[in-house]
Amino acid sequence: MTLVSMNDMLEQALAGHYAVGQFNLNNLEFTQAILQGAQAEQAPVILGVSEAYIPYMGGLPCIAGMVKALIAHYGITVPVALHLDHGTSYDVCIQAIHAGFTSVMIDASHHPLAHNIEVTRQVTQAAHVLGVSVESEIGRITGREDDLVVDEAEGMYAVPEDCVRLVRETGIDCLAPALGSVHGPYRGQPKLGFERMAEIRAMTGLPLVLHGGSGLPDGEIRQAIACGTAKINVNTDNQIACTTAIRTFLNEHPTAYDPRNYLIPAREAITASVRAKIQLFGCAGKAGGN
Repeated sequence: MTLVSMNDMLEQALAGHYAVGQFNLNNLEFTQAILQGAQAEQAPVILGVSEAYIPYMGGLPCIAGMVKALIAHYGITVPVALHLDHGTSYDVCIQAIHAGFTSVMIDASHHPLAHNIEVTRQVTQAAHVLGVSVESEIGRITGREDDLVVDEAEGMYAVPEDCVRLVRETGIDCLAPALGSVHGPYRGQPKLGFERMAEIRAMTGLPLVLHGGSGLPDGEIRQAIACGTAKINVNTDNQIACTTAIRTFLNEHPTAYDPRNYLIPAREAITASVRAKIQLFGCAGKAGGN
């Protein structure tokens, strides 16, 4: 299976009333685990790479090459999109596209709306020429996204009319409106704006994206999907599963030194976490569409 854009999988998710998971790549083991989990569940999957992880993982061409090689090595047959998560500039989005990414997110949400629209329009025009899908964010999603921290006081719900303007003037393929979710672990009970979520979905006509899918109660996940969310981003839960497995193994085997001894259990833990999310999102068995 060659890499694909997100467009078909998200439109099928909307029609089928489920969501596709975006699971972030942090290293080789995460990539292996996510691909194997999606294949086992026969689910479409989005591999997300946040901008802060690009240098850590050896650059965009290295990441794309690793993903393509693993797809071939494992005989992955489910639809896979390789997505730049939270790209902060036109340049990094174009670099990702040239490296072989099939989807990009341009996140200019921290700028005034007019600037957000202009940068997003430029990225979308370039991406669509090459069949690459584009996600954009509006409002401010709080919490920690790798090296970027947004304080709760800076969080801002997306305004429906601004969402409509952004969609109309840019031509993006999916929208991530800030509606109460956070990046990283939640502190207290999250309060998602479901009524506004449904309103934005109806007014824009686009698949919506929920960032900060880790740690949300299952009922809120299902409610978000019912309100038009077709893509849910998960990273923290997988990171916790990985680190917990490594910590447990090393505590039980203090003389271990071969990385495979603790990274294989970590990979298995990530796979289990991914499979559980896929089942929760309702996309298991949807590799062939609805």
